[in-house]
Amino acid sequence: MLEQIEQPLQIVSSWNAYQAACPTRLMLNRIADKWTVLVLGLLENETKRFSTLQREIGGISQKMLTQTLRGLERDGLIARTVYPEVPPRVEYKMTPLGNTLVGLLAALRDWSETHMDEVLQAQRDYDQAQQAASNIEAASGVRVVRF
Repeated sequence: MLEQIEQPLQIVSSWNAYQAACPTRLMLNRIADKWTVLVLGLLENETKRFSTLQREIGGISQKMLTQTLRGLERDGLIARTVYPEVPPRVEYKMTPLGNTLVGLLAALRDWSETHMDEVLQAQRDYDQAQQAASNIEAASGVRVVRF
């Protein structure tokens, strides 16, 4: 009997996000959007209505929530269900494809919340250094060009 040698699965993809015309850039744009991260985070564990999403996401306008939900639905990440009631009831839920992003987006939210103090300190340090350089330029009359 011949033994079969298992080969590692090799996945060949023609998608390359570093190429200007690659559609994966559009997907990166979608999933890197703050509203997308927040909407998918709320839909992670339960189906929600539009008004609930808007109430739970502080600062999102009706227009932006509508655009975000339409884009997520078009990309197959969420499903929209309209119930024939008066007034119509509309609910949104994650699709199996959308569920594949849940862990990744949760990690981004967690990282942001965990490291926000460090980021704010880095911003303050940077701004102070820029201000100090501007003060030196003003006092010396020499313009420093930064790249």
